[in-house]
Amino acid sequence: MTEALTVKNIVLGEGKPCICIPLTSSTKAALIEEAARYQQEGADVVEWRADIFEEVENHTAVEQVLKDLTAVLKGIPLIFTFRSHQEGGEKELSTADYVALNQFVIETGLVDFVDVELYQGEDTVQNLISTAHQQHTYVIVSNHDFQKTPPKSDIVSRLKQAEELGGDVLKIAVMPKETDDVLALLAATNEMKKDTKKPMITMAMGPLGVVSRLSGQVFGSALTFGAGEKASAPGQVPVGELRQVLDVLDKSMGD
Repeated sequence: MTEALTVKNIVLGEGKPCICIPLTSSTKAALIEEAARYQQEGADVVEWRADIFEEVENHTAVEQVLKDLTAVLKGIPLIFTFRSHQEGGEKELSTADYVALNQFVIETGLVDFVDVELYQGEDTVQNLISTAHQQHTYVIVSNHDFQKTPPKSDIVSRLKQAEELGGDVLKIAVMPKETDDVLALLAATNEMKKDTKKPMITMAMGPLGVVSRLSGQVFGSALTFGAGEKASAPGQVPVGELRQVLDVLDKSMGD
């Protein structure tokens, strides 16, 4: 059974999935405007996709954005994510710069979660997890395949690897080419739900995968991403529509 994480005003891994809205603007002013809007819209969690930020390599600028975001979000948990180019991001950093950026952000104490990519390497992942846990920050260990859906056994293996490395939340996103791929993702999620106590975030992307973004409460995914200013990945559903569907499913599961 999942051991839920209580972070500020949300519980991750219990009941209906939390809704996370990604911040996808490239400038500080636009990011703060986005955050204010999502705070009003009732986001459960907000993710800053910092790889889209034009000054992401300037740590002082990053810290200032984080300070302003936390003030505007008023208690909504914040995920910091630098998504690498190979996993669907806008920019690429060397491993050293990736580590330095994430360590800096963790040490500001201004974020609740950092997203660390599984394939940045075992040492990188474990070192960042160690730093994060010293600061009482949670780590989402993630993997994204924008080209295909691996076999179910590979999906399970990657989630288990994320768990073994010490991730607090296990995340995988895959690209389906046919409906069987969506079923593989859902089956892998359901299998892992029985084997791990860690909250998971799993999804199939694109139009075929929308059902996976809606059905987390059934199969075991604790958080789903809704489209805000613009989608940060293919297949994200507008937040208002997403909330309605999650409410319907939650009610039906309680009946």
